[in-house]
Amino acid sequence: MKYFLLYLLLINAVGFALMLIDKWKAKHNRWRIKEATLMTVAALGGSIGSLLGMYTVRHKTQHLKFTLGIPLILAVQIVAAVWILIYM
Repeated sequence: MKYFLLYLLLINAVGFALMLIDKWKAKHNRWRIKEATLMTVAALGGSIGSLLGMYTVRHKTQHLKFTLGIPLILAVQIVAAVWILIYM
């Protein structure tokens, strides 16, 4: 359980950082982080960090894929966590 919580902390930090880095790259006309990478990090458990990063720097907030997708991923992860806690 300790390692799982450490994993969640790290993956959420990565999700947050990727949003900040991609926003910086967008402002400076640099090579961008792929949207698939941003969504994959969220799906691998970094949805809270990605969501916080999105709204902290207002990045990808006009894209329906992100404004609906990341909260949906988070909701599925919460339901899965509750199910695991109750039934396992």
